[in-house]
Amino acid sequence: MGQTRIILDEAEIPTHWYNVAADLPSPPAPPLGPDGKPVGPEQMLAIFPGPILEQEMSAERWIPIPDEVRAAYALWRPSPLCRAERLEKILGTPAKIFYKYEGVSPAGSHKPNSAIPQAWFNKVAGTKRLVTETGAGQWGSSLAFAGQMFGLPVRIYMVKVSYEQKPYRRLMMQTWGGEVLASPTNLTKTGRDLLAQDPNNQGSLGIAISEAVEEVVTTPGSKYALGSVLNHVILHQTIVGLEAKKQFEKFGEYPDMIFAPCGGGSNFGGAAFPFLADKAAGDKRASNLRCVAVEPASCPTLTKGVYAYDYGDATGYTPLMKMYTLGHDFMPPGIHAGGLRYHGDSPLVSQLHHEKLIEAVAVPQVATFEAGVMFARAEGIIPAPESCHGIRACIDEALRCKQTGEPKTLFFNLSGHGHFDMTAYESYFAGKLTDFEYPAEAIQESLRHLPKVG
Repeated sequence: MGQTRIILDEAEIPTHWYNVAADLPSPPAPPLGPDGKPVGPEQMLAIFPGPILEQEMSAERWIPIPDEVRAAYALWRPSPLCRAERLEKILGTPAKIFYKYEGVSPAGSHKPNSAIPQAWFNKVAGTKRLVTETGAGQWGSSLAFAGQMFGLPVRIYMVKVSYEQKPYRRLMMQTWGGEVLASPTNLTKTGRDLLAQDPNNQGSLGIAISEAVEEVVTTPGSKYALGSVLNHVILHQTIVGLEAKKQFEKFGEYPDMIFAPCGGGSNFGGAAFPFLADKAAGDKRASNLRCVAVEPASCPTLTKGVYAYDYGDATGYTPLMKMYTLGHDFMPPGIHAGGLRYHGDSPLVSQLHHEKLIEAVAVPQVATFEAGVMFARAEGIIPAPESCHGIRACIDEALRCKQTGEPKTLFFNLSGHGHFDMTAYESYFAGKLTDFEYPAEAIQESLRHLPKVG
């Protein structure tokens, strides 16, 4: 076996983030208000600080990473790019399989890549406290960690089903000083209304976002921090793909296909967008590059949703965004990959999918855990349930290469470890996990409630 792991020097941490908006075939569709008119920066200042809004609306290709953020990144970055040679051998595939391991961060996932700059830019802008939501708990724990680094209190609305499934993620947030609430709560009008309809409401990311945004717009000194979906979040996550490109050069390789889990889109966009920059620039290595967003069959946004304007939350506090959506009141089942249980998708990822520049597949829950266990036994790292989705799709492609004899180079983003998700693995080993294909009629019912604008 040759070299299986490339770790860059601290000095090689990228100095700029990559903004894919600069290379889109057409400009991104603007966010809209309920009246159907574009929402300007002044209307968004109630939710986000100025520096974050500048990034959100920027069309510049390269955005500088502040020295203070790069210094914080250096606690764990650059993260390693590894070749999964043992997995290749088990599969008997001619394909080369590489993965970028983001579980080396203090929070154990890729989420601090955006939590750190969001906390820093809020601190510089004079924000007094941050409010957010979290699904599986990886974003909430990352923001609690980042808030502690820069002296900002953090309140986190955690989707109730994940709050109950993942107590150790909640304890991580509390250890870093975060205040964690099981959403829906009785603290907001959104939560009270939903609990009045269904006292056992298990929550969703859309509901938790509504609660967080409602609190921010009614509490002076507070700002909202988002863990996925919006442009600035994916911008920060491109550090993953930018590092990977340098590491692939040292391996003397270039990926033919890229796989990453996709819920809101930051995981996928962070890994894939810097390689799409090569394609946009006419780099011959990227001429046949395929980028595949992998989502759960139980929440099939890109594969079964519609491309339309919709709210980013369940109640309608956020602006309307052009995206693939299952409807803002879609209630996904309580799968263990809580970070992928979101009704919509990133406007940038959605536009690229709509223009057929990227692909999407949906995979069932049991098969993802099967892939995660296979990977863990081959490579030693127990992946998070979300990460198992990318692994599943990559393994499926490696097996196709076995059938065809194609020696492809495959790359997936191993976005986090599963050390706090072992109850999910326990359910898998006990045969208690089930697959859930969301009924087409239920999706159509939710889509009937889309806003009539755009």
